[in-house]
Amino acid sequence: MPHILLTNDDGIQAEGLKVLAGAFEGFATVSVVAPSREQSGAAQSLTLRQPIICHPAGERQWAVDGTPADAVIVALHKLLPERPDLVISGINAGANLGENAYYSGTVGAAREAALHHIPALAISLCSKKNGVKFDAAARVARATAELILREGLPDQVLLNINVPEPWDGGVKFTRQSKKITRNQLSEGKDPRGRTYFWLFEQRIDKDVEPDTDYAAIFAGAVSVTPLHLDPTDDESINHLSRWGKAIEGAFKK
Repeated sequence: MPHILLTNDDGIQAEGLKVLAGAFEGFATVSVVAPSREQSGAAQSLTLRQPIICHPAGERQWAVDGTPADAVIVALHKLLPERPDLVISGINAGANLGENAYYSGTVGAAREAALHHIPALAISLCSKKNGVKFDAAARVARATAELILREGLPDQVLLNINVPEPWDGGVKFTRQSKKITRNQLSEGKDPRGRTYFWLFEQRIDKDVEPDTDYAAIFAGAVSVTPLHLDPTDDESINHLSRWGKAIEGAFKK
């Protein structure tokens, strides 16, 4: 029986995580190591200036006072008796499309697993409605997990999966979209007169490219985006390598 590690960035009590765990009953040995509280936007950040405390939360379940990446690291190096065959992060309540893949704690946890050469996927439901059902996303996660365990993933590649709400049953493999949102700041003042800002996004639909994650979701299909850990731009290395001599020369004058 395969061993699957589940984590998330919404916290160990999140409904999406519970539904995800239920989807693998009878199929895999499931361990859950997740943040003790919500860590949305934590990306792949680590806790370095305070201890990471773990709390038993049930059979093969632990809550970690840290980030999603912390949870994966502690699970792999201290909590689990053996390396898992697969790491799944989610089910996140809300989309992780386009540039949000860089900020997402859900994706960050999967990225940390891939960094340790363990197959990984992040899965998100594109809805923040109260009472939304995670069952369809859980079925997508289960079907994808079965394929990964049977056929494998390329080393250092993770899958970022987004499930629309509602879903039309289609699945598309996509590229990560370019930024199609505009950062917005809502300004206010606290009782002491200090200025504060709430950060939010305004979506701009007109620039959506047809083969991207956003396009799939807008069409009602699941988006599956393979992400590689190596972001090096080989074309730029070749094009910009001549700058090396110029930079060296600046220190010889």
